[in-house]
Amino acid sequence: MAEAISRTTSAAPSVRAALTATSAISVFTLSIATFELAMADWPSGFVLLVIVPLVALLFFGCIVWSATLLVKIPTCGRKFALPFLICALTLAILAYAPLHRIALQQNFYWHRQNREQIVARVEAGELKPNVSYNKNLIALGDREPNVSVGNDIVVDEADEGTYVLFLTTRGLKHYFTGFLRVPPGGDPNKFFEFDDKPPSQLVRYDKDWYFVAN
Repeated sequence: MAEAISRTTSAAPSVRAALTATSAISVFTLSIATFELAMADWPSGFVLLVIVPLVALLFFGCIVWSATLLVKIPTCGRKFALPFLICALTLAILAYAPLHRIALQQNFYWHRQNREQIVARVEAGELKPNVSYNKNLIALGDREPNVSVGNDIVVDEADEGTYVLFLTTRGLKHYFTGFLRVPPGGDPNKFFEFDDKPPSQLVRYDKDWYFVAN
């Protein structure tokens, strides 16, 4: 009896260590998966090319390692299944939960008030394009709320009003995603960036607000 108690006591720290390790790896993996889109702009995108494969490899290793603990269940108790269950739950979340959509929704609602104030200032003529090489670009600068990647916004003065794009990613070959505010009665497809081809993504978030990608 004393020997069994001693064996159980000595095994408990190993279970706690396994739970801590699998929990930390799972949380880190979910964080990368959730905010990968927000980090996809230059130069973070190149960092992700290294981070994402490493995290995937680390998580796969965690699954295999936690699976090896299952053989201890008959002698040391069901608690040794918990690390594997954490990994399995994380894998299910990665497979089925709309992590990118959740992150975008948070981004939209978190910054909406500041973005609407920026739009009002653009429409009032207070903010105008100020980048010499791009007549549609407004660099807001560090003093303004951070509402767009690089805190640059793209504007398009059209007959129906002003289109304002707040970037969420900006990649190579002029790729971008962002929240586009269209003027009342406007059509997001008429934004000048889509003159050559229609947006590859077009999701309405609210009246006059769309998530777009080229």
